[in-house]
Amino acid sequence: MHVRVSAKGSLLFLVPRRLVRRHVVRFSSSANIRRPLTRPFIHLWSQRGNLTMEQSDTNTGKRKHDEPDPLETAGRGKRRRGAGGKKLRPGERYIPPPQKRNPGVSFSQDHFNETSYYVEGGLRKVFPYYFDFKTYCKGRWVGKSLQEVFKSEFRSESIEYYERAAKEGRIRLNETPVEDLSVVLRNNDHMRNTVHRHEPPVIGTPLKILVDDGEVLVVDKPASIPVHPCGRFRHNTVIFILGKEHGISELHTVHRLDRLTSGVLLFARTLETSKKLDQMVRERQLEKEYVCRVEGEFPEGKLICEEPILVVSFKIGLCRVDPKGKECRTVFQRLSFNGKTSVVRCLPLTGRTHQIRVHLQYLGFPILNDPIYGSHTWGPHRGKGGLIGKSDEELLQALVEEHRSQEDLHLLAFMDDCIGVTKEAAKVEETDSEADKSGKSFPAQAEDCSEKENSNKASPEEPQSLESTVANSAQKTSPGTQDHLCSECKLVRPDPTKKELIMYLHALRYKGPDFEYSAESPDWAKEDWVETDFS
Repeated sequence: MHVRVSAKGSLLFLVPRRLVRRHVVRFSSSANIRRPLTRPFIHLWSQRGNLTMEQSDTNTGKRKHDEPDPLETAGRGKRRRGAGGKKLRPGERYIPPPQKRNPGVSFSQDHFNETSYYVEGGLRKVFPYYFDFKTYCKGRWVGKSLQEVFKSEFRSESIEYYERAAKEGRIRLNETPVEDLSVVLRNNDHMRNTVHRHEPPVIGTPLKILVDDGEVLVVDKPASIPVHPCGRFRHNTVIFILGKEHGISELHTVHRLDRLTSGVLLFARTLETSKKLDQMVRERQLEKEYVCRVEGEFPEGKLICEEPILVVSFKIGLCRVDPKGKECRTVFQRLSFNGKTSVVRCLPLTGRTHQIRVHLQYLGFPILNDPIYGSHTWGPHRGKGGLIGKSDEELLQALVEEHRSQEDLHLLAFMDDCIGVTKEAAKVEETDSEADKSGKSFPAQAEDCSEKENSNKASPEEPQSLESTVANSAQKTSPGTQDHLCSECKLVRPDPTKKELIMYLHALRYKGPDFEYSAESPDWAKEDWVETDFS
């Protein structure tokens, strides 16, 4: 068996492969070229007459005699990719390691024991509890002090709060308490911040399980409840409620609904079912049908909107119509009109963020009580025809300021502080989290929302022991427990009204090639329904 080894120019010397392996460095580390054999070695083989020379074949990428000699390789172990460099014996077959099991989204009993629910005034509430936000040092933080990072990126609390929290051992860097925020961050530093969380209340309507056949789980989701833990929400989420109250775990998300949207929500029970449904989604074999109530008299007949949608803020999912956006298509059909508002059937043929809401805004018929896309912040036409008159940053800042002034949780419950956050920065912010053991990520820091304060609140002058209440963040917090550093514990806010927690958008039906799941139509979708206090 011979191989060609280039000596000069296009000349090749044929030498046995075994000798080439011992004496030839095939590739240079500085240039992707073959090095020639050393002169003594070439001269030696020339004298023995075992070298022939011929022109290099430059027309083909694969040279002749490039396959190994079966006799030469017989009995030698072969190295296989993925075998970790281990040599296989003759006749031995490489068996790849088992793939990592994907059990779906689950939470442990320790997570559920962090706190407990209670129902008050028709709202599901969560007792305040201690929670550890964790994150690794981001590249843009390297070389900055903790004080600089808290000032620029964690503005939900004052810098005085973080200084006091550090002195009480609530801020840890690489599991070591930090008493001085002037410490400079280094790459891969791990930060832990213990906070007193107040989750916003949600509607107390129980989750209704429509189907649970071992392959899929279908629920009728009430409005105001997020699907996954996000922002200020953790226990008041569909995933947590299903696990804590129904013992259902290891769910695979097929699609999601906005927090204020109600209706059919589908989960896969097994990985195989999840893959099957995902394939149907990619091939657009699934049909989703929504119903909504919009302002004004919607045109009769079918109306198709194909305006592309662009994400303005990845952090809060704010979108608008823009030629640079992704292709999008929604079919609308008016079902009824009561003289002031219309009930509209919606068929989203693509799955963009806030697709139905953005297209209805563009058409000039925003959802009646949409807190974002029905806002006058979009301008005098409220975004109709794509007319805004503001840059993306100005629009985002105006929306945040509007919701802050009204103490509205529709935006604030999902963000820390979006003032001045660009699209690029917001996209980066999405990754500023550490994955929970379940595989679900949680924000590195969130601005906590308050609820109506209990009457038996503790005195700020009598703080509880940090060791007894914070050391184990999974410890259940008893009703009325107060934290002397928590600003929310010092506030009393009215409960949100039902109107503030419901948006008139409902997922009515979810249909596939061989299945169909549907939920009951809400009261506000009835033809004779009239809202007396809408503006």
